[in-house]
Amino acid sequence: MLQKIPPILRNKYVLVLIAALVWFMFFDQNNMIQQYRHSRKLREFRQEKEYYLQEIARDSVDLEKLRNNPAELERYAREKYLMKREGEDIFIIRR
Repeated sequence: MLQKIPPILRNKYVLVLIAALVWFMFFDQNNMIQQYRHSRKLREFRQEKEYYLQEIARDSVDLEKLRNNPAELERYAREKYLMKREGEDIFIIRR
């Protein structure tokens, strides 16, 4: 029966190496499945980071407009907070 096993697999160092590789790939705390999940989560975090950086840039532009342009500030207050001038009536149409 030992004659059927290739000589390389009869070497005790090769057997220990194979056992260690199997252990690290499937049973260790940082196995391949965990590594895949971590890389997927990292990819999601990078996409979220990119989204939030774009949102920050857009909001910064809007903030600069509001700080430097009184007409823009008035438009924003009227739209967001339903503010009005004295003597005006506001009609709200909800969809």
